[in-house]
Parts: sequence; structure tokens; C-alpha cells
Amino acid sequence: MNCIVFKISDNLKNKLIKFYDSFMCDKKPPYSVFQAKNYDVTITLYESGKVMFQGIGADIEASIWIDAEKRLNNRIIDTNKKEKKEKEKKKDDNDFFFNVSTIGSDETGCGDFFGPIVVCSTYVSKENIPFLEELGVKDSKKINDDKIMEIVPKIIKKIPYVCFILDNESYNNNYQDMNMVKLKCILHNKVLYNLIEKYKPNYKYCVIDQFVNSKKYYEYLLGIPKVVKNISFYTKAESKCMAVAAASVIARYVFLTEMKKLDEMAKMRLQKGASQYVDKQILELIEKHGKDFLKKIAKLNFKNYTKL
Repeated sequence: MNCIVFKISDNLKNKLIKFYDSFMCDKKPPYSVFQAKNYDVTITLYESGKVMFQGIGADIEASIWIDAEKRLNNRIIDTNKKEKKEKEKKKDDNDFFFNVSTIGSDETGCGDFFGPIVVCSTYVSKENIPFLEELGVKDSKKINDDKIMEIVPKIIKKIPYVCFILDNESYNNNYQDMNMVKLKCILHNKVLYNLIEKYKPNYKYCVIDQFVNSKKYYEYLLGIPKVVKNISFYTKAESKCMAVAAASVIARYVFLTEMKKLDEMAKMRLQKGASQYVDKQILELIEKHGKDFLKKIAKLNFKNYTKL
């Protein structure tokens, strides 16, 4: 098992605790401030100021904070316990992935009865981060659909991306019996691999918005010949990584565009999500267009349909 230990600076302690807040353990070992388990890595912060990373991905996880020490505190962390000072311009940064070049992916449509599943990956170089911040992309979950329709055409002109649309007919013919989590793993890997192949990006981290633990993610990809490795998985990754944030808004833009096409086909404004209002629309659509029509615009393994 990999184990990396070093003393973390005071100004990074609260950042570290906040970063792993959603992974925090109920119990912590003696003389520790907190402990979190990010699936294949256990992170422990001790009262002494030392932080320990244990697990398969310890080196990847620790590198985030080693890099933060370098950028924010002019410290070079040597895991052999040697530290050096480096003259470097300090940068005020609230989230470490927002100050380096990254690739990332996100998806939308998985919880919507009507409409496709859209998965997107992007490459955001360090130089393009200010451009996206100016558009408000860092807080992508706070951007409404109207704003997304306004800013994404500007983004896709400048930011390398790959998008995959799994339309409803393809989903119903080939994938409705597949575990949704496995399907998402396959599609995320697909867009990330295609992004790397197409653009050959010079990135430091690859980040995915967390929907499954890393061990299970790679288990679902067994048998697939081309798999992207060394991925960091985080909940609310769009607030930690600009590449995920950009992928999130682009995926939403594509989903909304596809939904407009389906609205025209159905001759009504289709409800998003899977609420009771969707149930009412299903009955209306069957009455107007027949049951087979739903195969073209909806995911037929959802309870909204099967319970009927």
C-alpha cells in the first residue's frame, strides 16, 4: 500500500478539510484532526500538522497538495522529508484544480425520462481559465439554462471538447437493460479517450464528477481495450475543476438543444426530470402519437413508463 506523509502549511489545513468534507469518516484515529476516505485513498490530518495519504492512489492524491504548497507557499515538498524554498510568484487560489491545466468530463440527461444522455469532456489549459471565469463557468451549477444558451457558443469556439449524444432510440434498443452507472462509466471513458486522441492535451490532472468509486469505475470498464487511467473522482467536481465545469455547461447546452428538437416532434414542451408531470405527458403522448412514438423521445425503462 502506498503511503505519503508530509507536514502541511497552516493556510492549507482548512482547504484540505473542506476539500474532503463529503468523504469525512465518522471516527478518526488518536491525535488526528480529521480523517477522510476517498474510496481508494485514506487522508488523515494529525494535530502535529502532518497529513498522511494511504492507498493505491496516494501519490496522485498527495500531488494535489504538494502542488498547492509549491504554488501558494513557495515550498517544494520532498516526500523523503526534504523541503526547499523556491522563488515563485504567490497566487491567491481557492481551489487547486483551478490553477492548472486539466481535462474533465460530466454528463446530463441520465435522470430525465425525456431526452438523450449527453456526456462531454473538455481540455482547459491554465491560460484559458480566466476566459471561462469571466463567463461565470466556475459556478456552473448556478448558471440557469438561458445563460448556458448564451455563453456556450463562445466557449466551444475556444475550448477543445468532445461530446457524445446517446439518443433515445439507441438507448432503448441497446442499453436500457444495462446498469446506468456502468453505461455512464463507458461513456465518460469514451469522451475522455477521444479528447486525448484528438487534441493531445498537455494536462496535469484528469477529473470526473463523482458518480461511482474509482475501483468500481474501472471494474465496469473491464474488457474495453482503450481506457483512460489516473483519474481523480470528486463530488461537486465542477466547483473544483474548470474542465469539469466547462464540460458540465457544454453537455447541458447540447441536451437543451436536443430537447428542443424533441419538443417539435412531440408538438409540446416536454417536461424535464421524472416527476408526476412527466406521467401526465406520457398519457397525452400515447393518446396523440401512439405508444411506439415514446421510443424515439424517452427512456422506456424508467418507472414513469413501466408502472403504466
